[in-house]
Amino acid sequence: MSDHVLSAGGAAWGTDANLAASRPDAILRFGDKPRDYAELRLPEGKGPFPLAVIWHGGCWKQGVADTAYMAALATRWQQQGVATLNVDYREVGDGGGWPGSFEDWQAASALIDHVAKDYRTDRERVTLVGHSAGALPALWLAQERGADSPIGVLPPVKARAAIVLDGPGDVGAEREAFDALCQFSSVDPFMGGTPEEAAARYAAISPRINAPQLAEVLFVQAKLPVPSDDVLAAIGEAGAKVQTIANPDASHFDIITPGHPAYVRNEAAMLAVLKGL
Repeated sequence: MSDHVLSAGGAAWGTDANLAASRPDAILRFGDKPRDYAELRLPEGKGPFPLAVIWHGGCWKQGVADTAYMAALATRWQQQGVATLNVDYREVGDGGGWPGSFEDWQAASALIDHVAKDYRTDRERVTLVGHSAGALPALWLAQERGADSPIGVLPPVKARAAIVLDGPGDVGAEREAFDALCQFSSVDPFMGGTPEEAAARYAAISPRINAPQLAEVLFVQAKLPVPSDDVLAAIGEAGAKVQTIANPDASHFDIITPGHPAYVRNEAAMLAVLKGL
């Protein structure tokens, strides 16, 4: 993944962002660890605004990425009338992986109710958004979590929709493709074993086996393939309207870079989901 590595300090990588990130309106914390924070950006106006909860990628490996590279996208959506919550979390190397990253994702989800109560956001129009490795929390948080869950039995986080931006639809099924994108073994260290060694873990997070409880799911893919028909069918059978957009001419980052043609051609579809249109 040498062509798109972020320094630990958050310098931009692999993107040609045409939009400077705005200053967050608030930095909200969901724990006492250094990465337990989220950047809140609010549009101008009275609201209430739809809320996008954004999860960055980075192959779940410490030092590859953080919230910085998603800030331009969060700012663009802020300008388009969508409140954004750009969330950080632990990864493999700093206490993340199974179960640490999942603990952070669940803890961060509690901010949704806090933001709806204290800021001008619409609790009924929440979209979970994940780029690359961030696709996992965007889908997993909306699942009914059972005894095999990394953090135990929990109901789905209440959200209206999810948007996956060039991320895996099913981590186990797309393990080889995702590792190839990362250019190193990413999935097994994160999950704590291969699909054969940790079959129950992979099954517990698979949307094919345990579909997210959402009204709408949009996949905007580039380097990664559109999820398999059985994954899409399972999500749809659980009640979601499922849309897929392939961008075979785009890079992994083109689709999240405001101003890039690949982003521009997909923006209307994303905003329609974010705003619940």
